[in-house]
This record gives sequence, C-alpha cells and structure tokens, in this order.
Amino acid sequence: QVRLVESGGGLVQDGDSLRLSCAVSGLTFSDYAMGWFRQAPGKEREFVGACYRDGSNAYYAESVKDRSICSKDNAKKTVYLQMDSLKPEDTAVYFCAASGRNYDLSSRRQYDYWGQGTQVTVSS
Repeated sequence: QVRLVESGGGLVQDGDSLRLSCAVSGLTFSDYAMGWFRQAPGKEREFVGACYRDGSNAYYAESVKDRSICSKDNAKKTVYLQMDSLKPEDTAVYFCAASGRNYDLSSRRQYDYWGQGTQVTVSS
C-alpha cells in the first residue's frame, strides 16, 4: 500500500519560514519524481514545486520560485519543501504527490499518488 504523509504545516506569521515534509512508503521512492501542490479555499489545486526523480534538480511556480526549495532524500524516502518569506496568500492545504513520469511535473495529471495534505496558515 502506497502512503504519502505530509507534516510540518501550521500557523505562522507573515515573513516566517516553514519546512514541509512528506514521508513515502509502499513504492520505490527513487523511481518517482515528487511534487508539491496547494489548494486554498474556493480555489483549484495549484502547482508549487517539484523535485526530479534523482533529486538533483527541481523547479517551481513563479509565485514561489525565489523563496522555495524542494529537496528529495532518496535514502530517507522523504521529500521536503522549504518555504521562506511566507505571505498570507500562501495560506492553503499543501499536498505532496508522486509521479512515475519525471516530466511535465507542474501538471496534476502526471501524478499517481497523493497525500492527505497539511494546512499552512500565514497570518498578517
């Protein structure tokens, strides 16, 4: 059984930092690229960032690219999303997801497995 479990969310202040984690089990982690998405109330789920399969590279949505880092630890079967300079508009439920395709990772359709999400709330 494949499981993706996010953690690290919470209530923070404008300008703070957070590191989200996503622990994965039930699949060969090194064979999967990992993505982060978020969904704010009343909005569609949107791409935040993704780490490629081998963890050597990553890319991000324009809205977060200068203040976020996606990192993938294949030994620990965990992917991280470090976000700095958080803003109230970053408030959302954050989801990690696993893709067996290692390309076009900004598209939700590329992902095979999803976590349940962790809430991030940024107060002004």
